[in-house]
Amino acid sequence: MSVTAPPRPADARDATMLAQISDTVPPIVLAVERTRDEVPTVWIAREHLHGAMARLRQPDAGLRMLFDLTAIDERQRTHRADQPDSAFTLVYHLMSFAGPGDELRLKVPLPADSPHAPTITDLWPNANWYEREVWDLFGIVFDGHPFLRRILTPPTWTGHPLRKDHYARATEMPPYSLTEDQEFAEQEALRFDPAQWGMRRHSANSDFMFLNLGPNHPSVHGVFRIVLQLDGERIVDAVPDIGFHHRGAEKMGERQSWHSFIPYTDRVDYLGGVMNNFPYVMAVEKLAGITVPDRAQMIRVMLAELFRIASHLVFYGTMTQDVGQLSPVFYMFSDRERVFEIIEAICGFRMHPAWFRIGGVAMDLPRGWDGLVRAFLDYLPRRLDEYDKMVMRNGIFRARTRGVGAYTVREAVEWGVTGPGLRACGLAWDYRRQAPYACYDQLEFDIPTAANGDCYDRVVVHIAEIRQSLRIIRQCVDNMPAGPIKADHPLTTPPPRARTMHDIETLIHHFLNVSWGPVIPPGEARACVEATKGLNSYHLVSDGGTMSYRTRIRTPSFPHLQMIPLISRGTMIADLIAIIGSIDFVMADVDR
Repeated sequence: MSVTAPPRPADARDATMLAQISDTVPPIVLAVERTRDEVPTVWIAREHLHGAMARLRQPDAGLRMLFDLTAIDERQRTHRADQPDSAFTLVYHLMSFAGPGDELRLKVPLPADSPHAPTITDLWPNANWYEREVWDLFGIVFDGHPFLRRILTPPTWTGHPLRKDHYARATEMPPYSLTEDQEFAEQEALRFDPAQWGMRRHSANSDFMFLNLGPNHPSVHGVFRIVLQLDGERIVDAVPDIGFHHRGAEKMGERQSWHSFIPYTDRVDYLGGVMNNFPYVMAVEKLAGITVPDRAQMIRVMLAELFRIASHLVFYGTMTQDVGQLSPVFYMFSDRERVFEIIEAICGFRMHPAWFRIGGVAMDLPRGWDGLVRAFLDYLPRRLDEYDKMVMRNGIFRARTRGVGAYTVREAVEWGVTGPGLRACGLAWDYRRQAPYACYDQLEFDIPTAANGDCYDRVVVHIAEIRQSLRIIRQCVDNMPAGPIKADHPLTTPPPRARTMHDIETLIHHFLNVSWGPVIPPGEARACVEATKGLNSYHLVSDGGTMSYRTRIRTPSFPHLQMIPLISRGTMIADLIAIIGSIDFVMADVDR
């Protein structure tokens, strides 16, 4: 059963966006698309792409950040009414920090026989990795890109995995074999050649040394590699190398039902738990036109903030450990266990509860939940005061982090930095306040900021956010509304139990919704949340089926790691360890 939600009408914001684009080479707009998420979506020809993006890059346009860049293989899609002919579609998502909700989506149609487009790395430096990702996974070539090579798959990979004609499972291919010659070729492909990465072996006065940090070094927080070009112990350049943890989460999202993909989202930022369910189910709900009940909304917010605290405690402890202070991490992990005890009591699971559902949450709060939460709210502030004395006032910790790895607001926006890393530069911008979702518009909280944008300030903001999360959770406990925890909507999955056991027809409907998934109306929708490490977004395309046609997962850690060379050049190796720790990332969030 499918229920169609009406598209939104054109508004004044659309007209403003169109005027900004058309100022470049009018008329260049091919079409204006109506999407379920109400983000203005404009189609332009590829020959006008660079000019239009250059215009939107100007300060007066207000759209400063390249938030996301991805692609869609349209060749098997059937519901494309009022869209230009396209075999592959490039999708650019721009975001402004000038006001609430100022976002724009640009689409560029590309033919099957010539999937080329101009690079925009000269306009936004963070486009570098995004364009490499699109080339790697879709085979779209960006003319003029400075270093177009694979980024998430091995250098010897054949094909482009997110194309619809690329296999999804190993069972679709012949049995794997590796001859000695193939093994030698694989090893040679991994050999590091400095010249290939744009590095010189010598300076005028000395020979450079190249140090391979990772992908199994404890300080890189996962399977992450950085190749350092060193002059003594000073870093001349750094090359981040990712993809060791790539699991094809987006490909899996296009092979699972709308309902059964929810547990996969938990594993993207494995420290964020239900925070990862949040944007995914919201995007599906936008596609289906589902309104989530008030009680479910507030339960979602409370659980998300509990996971924010748990994730920030991991960051706080491991950051201090990275710079040599060993005791705090044990205390902070102990407090994290207290968070997990609450989460386990409510959800039944700890790190990966997969507890959000399309239309609400899996079950209602258990008896006694409020006592557990209130006890934790009274306990943690005193512990944070102790940690402040132990860590933040420690002279060695300050010396290792102050003035190290600093960047400005302008640099943060150019490189796509969001979350605590952006607010540490002094910009009081939080998606929960700028574009409120769930019930955040009903809650009072401050947006913590700092001034210097260095390692120390990034820690300061994280700690202040823990205190604000406690404040939000207390309001949820005090004001938890009564009512249902799941929408009474035919596409809610699973459907409410009262309807499920009524008769055989509703039982069959339940079985189909869970096993095959609901039939979501055709369209596109994107949902975004202020996640633990920055903005996490899901852009979903439905072709009117029981599975997503295109699942795009935009994570904060991916652009954040790309910034490492900028903020590490000229520092010492020990400073790089502090920089890496202060970024707050997980590799599953980067590689997906």
